[in-house]
Amino acid sequence: MMGQTETVAIERDVEASVVPSGTRVTLQKGETATLTQSLGGTFTVVVHGNMFRIDGKDADAIGQEVQSTSVKKAESAEDLEKQVWEQMKTCYDPEIPVNIVDLGLIYDCHLEDLKDGGHKASVKMTLTAPGCGMGPTIQADVENKILCVETVNEVAVELVWEPQWTREMMTEAARLELGMM
Repeated sequence: MMGQTETVAIERDVEASVVPSGTRVTLQKGETATLTQSLGGTFTVVVHGNMFRIDGKDADAIGQEVQSTSVKKAESAEDLEKQVWEQMKTCYDPEIPVNIVDLGLIYDCHLEDLKDGGHKASVKMTLTAPGCGMGPTIQADVENKILCVETVNEVAVELVWEPQWTREMMTEAARLELGMM
């Protein structure tokens, strides 16, 4: 869902993050919400004029289907790296309908072998603005999505501010999607 809204009833109490502060709150059963974005397995809703992000594991609370997040085992190191990048492409800022990779927020991703045969992913990412309260939420989303890749047992996502993010870091497709071309 992108570019359209849908009115939904909150079917059970559900935890959500206030956008853009990231503060955790509980939305109450019976409230009416406007679903404005459903991308990457998370949902952005507006309730009483305030915007909230609901995790995919709680999709049933707004009448949506919970989607599987597991990823099959990679056949090679190249496949593993591709799977990690594809998982990061399922992460979205709740206010922007473009994934964080195409937004240019991922500066680096390095995979290393662990002694137990698994892998560790080390990611350097930034945000569009240093004061974004959703930073920890997006950071946790990246960690959780990468951990869905079989054989990735550890993830470290570091928020960095150098170089400073600019619109030029977005892919051409992202700029086109956001009307910046």
